[in-house]
Amino acid sequence: MEKFRELGLEGEILKGVADLGFETPSPVQEKVIPVILGEENDLVALAQTGTGKTAAFGLPLLQKLNVAENEVQVLILSPTRELCVQIGNDLKNYSKYRPDIRITCVYGGTDIRRQIRELERGVHVLVATPGRLCDLIKREAVNIEAVKAVVLDEADEMLNMGFKEDLNFILDATPRERNTYLFSATMPREVERIARNYLHSPQEIAVGKKNQGADTVRHQYYQVKAKDFYETLHRVIDCAPDMYAIIFTRTKIDARDIAHKLQKDGIDCDALHGDLSQAQRDEVMARFRSKRLKVLVATDVAARGLDVDNLTHVINYNLPEDVESYTHRSGRTGRAGKEGISVAIINSKEKSKLRRIEGILKKQFEYKEVPGGEEVCRAQLLYYADKILAAEQKETLTPYQQELFDKFEELSKEELIQKIVSYEFGRLLKKYAGVEDLNLSEAEIKGFPSDKKKGGRERESEGQFTVFSVNVGRQDDFSPRDLMTIINKYAPQKGLEIGGIRIFDNVTKFEVDVTGIEGFGNYFRNVNFNGLPFMVRETGERPGSLRKGGERSGKRNSTANNKWKGERRRSEGSSRGRFGEKKKGVDNGRRSGKKH
Repeated sequence: MEKFRELGLEGEILKGVADLGFETPSPVQEKVIPVILGEENDLVALAQTGTGKTAAFGLPLLQKLNVAENEVQVLILSPTRELCVQIGNDLKNYSKYRPDIRITCVYGGTDIRRQIRELERGVHVLVATPGRLCDLIKREAVNIEAVKAVVLDEADEMLNMGFKEDLNFILDATPRERNTYLFSATMPREVERIARNYLHSPQEIAVGKKNQGADTVRHQYYQVKAKDFYETLHRVIDCAPDMYAIIFTRTKIDARDIAHKLQKDGIDCDALHGDLSQAQRDEVMARFRSKRLKVLVATDVAARGLDVDNLTHVINYNLPEDVESYTHRSGRTGRAGKEGISVAIINSKEKSKLRRIEGILKKQFEYKEVPGGEEVCRAQLLYYADKILAAEQKETLTPYQQELFDKFEELSKEELIQKIVSYEFGRLLKKYAGVEDLNLSEAEIKGFPSDKKKGGRERESEGQFTVFSVNVGRQDDFSPRDLMTIINKYAPQKGLEIGGIRIFDNVTKFEVDVTGIEGFGNYFRNVNFNGLPFMVRETGERPGSLRKGGERSGKRNSTANNKWKGERRRSEGSSRGRFGEKKKGVDNGRRSGKKH
């Protein structure tokens, strides 16, 4: 506690800190608290989530309040409802011995009339999400013209979520002489623009470097075939019985599908995505925070602003498109000085993206082999054994002890252990007996095919492809390149292997390896081609039939830029151009490959 006193905290605020068990300030608290308590400086603080930022700005700002002034003096903006509520609760805990301080949170997804009534009673500290605050300002339900300090928490996330205009509107409504404190895990150009336009000669503090991950996080990756992603994920989870993790996916369909599969495989999990109502979202998060859920499967958008302590792992089922997103994902573990693990599951085509992330973060990613059946079973059995050893003897069992002893008296110690393990883990042991080795060969890891046949084409199993049809064809000027462009744009994984393609007058059939992808056709529900809905359906036909003497045969990659011979076999008199093109002299405004 002495160290917090040395930073300038005093009185009832210091007493509140002591009650929370804080002993030593975190690095960000050590640097930020004296700045806010001291001269009237603006501040840019670069710090990961989970480093103690709320206390770093909350404690000194609470101490500086003049409760005699019945108006909003401190405005704290956060990207999401969850973070807004968390900050509000933390501030109330810090000021538990200052009942004269009034703190209110306002956010969307709840009754605005109740929030207006709270504001009418008077507020010293207002914690808000940008969208709801803009609404309240426009209704003249809140006045922020006397604000002395503005905190922008997780500024990069607020901008990622599209709050740029809202932030401009809010900051323009505050006094020019206010102090502004900007906290961000990363520093993209938009955050720098906010700092340049709204902060005056800010002092800069960094805990870590720009776009660099926390030192308490280990980065690991598993490199497998795309079809083995789910099985790899399942084994990684099973091999860490004490895991408490968030799994990140690229789309909400993936989040739903993976959560459903894990539930079927007996893992306590649920999905968090944009289709959930606020009540459903709150219910999922309550179960996750109470650890009734072992893992949470989420999209980046749905997980923004979540503040969950003690995560052991973050798993990237799909690598994000930018380093900032990876930094935010991995920063959810390894908090408060504890170690965490960030896992990436990648295929060979994503290796270069992984190396770019490594270079920017200046972190080495450790290659890990996918656990085999024996490794998974050993981890589960030893975890179970440790739990038995740690269990306290219950006096309530005393009346039944002798009967139990009599039941098992003919068994040796070894026999009893074997029977307990067989009873508890029989299904697991059977499931993992003789499972396939999912690890790539050394040549495959380096990007070389493991086996080629004459002519340089990879050996391929006919069974890995599924045949689909789509309701456009030759009369619609539909080409193989159009097909591959659309698949590459809207499929959940890039670089899917495409087999045979047969284009008929009004329909096209094609083969694609969709192993590991549930509901492939659903990803194209909002796509239009030449004004027609692009309806992809599984045909049930045997793979390979399209490539036996067909006009479009052979395996190819959806990202390839192939030049097709005879590609444009148009009906006589056709005046329409290819997907995304205009034929000279023809009005082609109807053709669209965009989502509507």
